[in-house]
Amino acid sequence: MRKVGIHNFPDIDRVVYGKPAAEALNDEAVRLNANRVFLLVSRTLNTKTDEIEKIRRALGNKHVATFDGIAQHTTRKQAAEVARQAKEAQADLVVAVGGGSAVDLAKIVIMAMEHDIFDEAGFDPFVMGPGVPFSPFRAPTVRQIAVPSTLNGGEYNAGALVTDERTKLKQIFFHPQMSPVAVILDPDLSLHTPMNLWMGSGTRSMDHGIEALCSPAGTPLADEVVLAGICLLREGMLRTLQEPNDMEARRQSQQGSWLAAFGLQARVPMGASHGIGHVLGGTFDVPHYYCTPVIMPSLLRYNKAFTEGAQKRLAAALGSPDMEAGDAFAGFVKALGLPTRLADVGVGEDKFEKISKIAINHRFVQANPRPFKSEADIVDLLRMAA
Repeated sequence: MRKVGIHNFPDIDRVVYGKPAAEALNDEAVRLNANRVFLLVSRTLNTKTDEIEKIRRALGNKHVATFDGIAQHTTRKQAAEVARQAKEAQADLVVAVGGGSAVDLAKIVIMAMEHDIFDEAGFDPFVMGPGVPFSPFRAPTVRQIAVPSTLNGGEYNAGALVTDERTKLKQIFFHPQMSPVAVILDPDLSLHTPMNLWMGSGTRSMDHGIEALCSPAGTPLADEVVLAGICLLREGMLRTLQEPNDMEARRQSQQGSWLAAFGLQARVPMGASHGIGHVLGGTFDVPHYYCTPVIMPSLLRYNKAFTEGAQKRLAAALGSPDMEAGDAFAGFVKALGLPTRLADVGVGEDKFEKISKIAINHRFVQANPRPFKSEADIVDLLRMAA
C-alpha cells in the first residue's frame, strides 16, 4: 500500500459515451456556448467516410472550418499554421476527431492561439525543462474537445508531444487546461481505423497504465483504476481481433483506454517506455503505436527487481498470473500481430548510441523506477529489445 503521495484530478469536465459523436458534440457546443467550431480531423474520416459530414451537419452554422492534413508526429510548424487558421476563423472551440496526433495538435493549437504563436520559433520559451512542472503558458481562452478514433488515451491528459523539425526532437508541452474540456467516445468511429493502428494504440494506452502502476509516484486510486483498464483493454482488444464488427468489444476497449489513462490524468510520471518511445518517434520516425510493443517487454524485465509487486498484479491483469509480466505482455503483443523487436521497426544497433544520448535527459527516462546511471544502461536495455 502506498503510504505518502498526492493524487491530482484533471481539468476535464466530462466523458460522454453512448451517444453518436455528431449528436454529443453538438450538445457540448451548446453547453459551452460555442458558436465558431474549428474541426481538426482525420483525413480518412473526412474523405472516405461520412462521419465528419455528420458532425458538420449537426453543428450547422456553428461550424466555421475543417482541417484534415494532420501529420503523424505533431510538429511545431503545423501547429503554428493551424493556429493561424483557427485564429483567422475566430474559433471559440477546437475539436479533434481522430487519433493521438489530432488530439495533440488540438492541445498545442489552443496554446498557440492564446500566445499568437505562428512560427516554429515561437514555441521555444514554452518547452518543459528539467524540474519544471508546467510549460509557462497562460490558461487558454479557447478550449478543445476530443473525439478519439483510436485507443491511444492521450485525450485524457493535458500534455502534448510536439516535434521540433529543426532538431528532430519530440518535446513535451503542458498546461492543466490543455486537456480537453470533454471527451466523446463513439465506437462507430473506430470501425474505420486500420486494425494494426487500433491494436497498436491499445498497447500505447496500456503503457500509460503500466508505467503509472510501476511508478514510485503512483497513487492507490490510480493503481486500482489502471489495473481495471488493462483488464478491459486486454479482453476488448482480443475480442475485436476475433470479430472486428463486435461493437461491444470496441466500446469495452474504449472504456479500458479511459481507465488505463487514469495515472497519466493524475500526473503520475511515466517511465522509460514513454521516454524512449518519444525518441523513437520524434527522431527515428517509428509510428507511435509501435513503440510500446517493441520496448515494454524488455523494460518490464529491466525494472523487475524494483517493481516486483506491481508486476505480479500486472501479469494477473493480463490474464497470466503465473507468468513474468514481461513475458505476459510480450505474448499479448504477439497475439495481436504487432512488431515485437526494435529490428521489426527498422531500429538497429547502429542507432542505439544516439537514442541513449537523447533519452538520458528525458524527464520520463529520469523518472523510471529503476534508475539509468549512464547512457550505457540505456544501450543495455535497447540490446534486450533488439
